[in-house]
Amino acid sequence: MNKYIGNELQLLGVEEYRLVGGKGDGMRILNVRNGNGLEFSVSVDRCADISRLTFKGDNMGYFAPCGYVSPQYYNKNGAEFLKSFTAGFFTTCGLTAVGTPCVDNGEETGLHGNISNTPCENVYYYTTEKEIVIKATIRDASLFGHKLIIEREYICPLESNEIKLTDKVKNIGTEDCPLEILYHCNMGYPLLSEASEVIIPSINVTPRNEHARDGIGSCLKMEKPQRGYEEKCYYHKLNGKSYASIYNPKINKGVKMEFDTAELGYFTEWKMMGEFEYVLGLEPGNCLPDGRDVMREKGILDILKPNEERVFHINFKFLEER
Repeated sequence: MNKYIGNELQLLGVEEYRLVGGKGDGMRILNVRNGNGLEFSVSVDRCADISRLTFKGDNMGYFAPCGYVSPQYYNKNGAEFLKSFTAGFFTTCGLTAVGTPCVDNGEETGLHGNISNTPCENVYYYTTEKEIVIKATIRDASLFGHKLIIEREYICPLESNEIKLTDKVKNIGTEDCPLEILYHCNMGYPLLSEASEVIIPSINVTPRNEHARDGIGSCLKMEKPQRGYEEKCYYHKLNGKSYASIYNPKINKGVKMEFDTAELGYFTEWKMMGEFEYVLGLEPGNCLPDGRDVMREKGILDILKPNEERVFHINFKFLEER
């Protein structure tokens, strides 16, 4: 116990808020501080995704023009998803569809699935002498449909600037179920600028389309915001226990994401250098964002059998040196 303070929240811990006004009215937010320079917001009504994050005063993620949007405004049709896509430090995409809307096996899927617009249940948190722990359950289930749950856990150490994410996804139904999950991690200004150094140790890079092919040689080089910029996506092949990182020497801060390709075998780089739409997506997943039908046609769609589960880990490290 620290004898200099009256309450641990003076330095660190978790505080609960509700938003007031606009489309985010009533949304539950957990504001987390580790007392060592790391502060982030967990959006309890949006899959316990991390909406905002700062490291020693500098913003790390991208916050989309729509801002906070409650799940009640979610619309899966076409590109309507984008009207509630807060982006934030990361958004979970899935659980049965990621990427391009399509019709697969007779089911119409929306852009990036619905899990990021699903409120949590059984949310609780506690602080020990060494770490802050947050746990939540997210249920993606329906009558006559798929039945999946995520058991999500964050561990935030008090003596190091890290966030350790563990997701356990289980099929609690009686039928086989497609499983697609992608962690749409969105780097923003001032972490992201033309001075930023991006490392993705890929053994092979594939452009998503011909437009992206034109810029493949400079896919890791960041640029200034440009009016009319058209997004470029690249698929990076990584092996074993791997990572992706971004560091900006102008602010002497960076983020390193560590993960195991045995769990998350695909990695997408989303490069969007537009004015006001300035974001770099570093996105590990068990699929590519080309639509579930494409994954099935290629024979690489993950299928979760009844009572089967998958466990995914990502460790986010926040750096002050390369």
